[in-house]
Amino acid sequence: MDIRTICESDSEAFLLLGNTLDEETQFMMLEPGERNLTVEEQRQRILAVLGRDNQTILVAEEENRLVGFLGIFGEGFRRNQHCAYIVIGILQAYTGQGIGKQLFAAAEAWALEKGLHRLELTVMRHNDRAIRLYHQMGFMVEGIKQDSLRVNDRYIDEIYMAKLLG
Repeated sequence: MDIRTICESDSEAFLLLGNTLDEETQFMMLEPGERNLTVEEQRQRILAVLGRDNQTILVAEEENRLVGFLGIFGEGFRRNQHCAYIVIGILQAYTGQGIGKQLFAAAEAWALEKGLHRLELTVMRHNDRAIRLYHQMGFMVEGIKQDSLRVNDRYIDEIYMAKLLG
């Protein structure tokens, strides 16, 4: 398993990864068919992320296939540019193999190198596997946003979690 920073040439594979995650899990933000990007639009988004000092996307690659990712999206103002929001997704066939831990370890090393101090994320309240991973990686619960999402005509609470670095 190779964990590395995304590159422009990953645009098509990254779009495929996102669409596959949308289809196979309800724990991601977008529903199937809602990701309406072209490969060129995906390429532009990747370049925009890579063009900022406090943002990146790390990918997990196995046998030339992207199987997971972790995005770090830093804030844009002086007062909060030390903070970054994390989004992670791993194909179902690759969960439970330590890829999430590898992605988080690489993300934390990258964040420390960039001078970030706070990493934060949200997780659906019933996503027990992800919550366990986040706790193992040092994230703490900061609050609950009630009925913040609607999935299959059910309201879902989100848990806010964060980790302070160095």
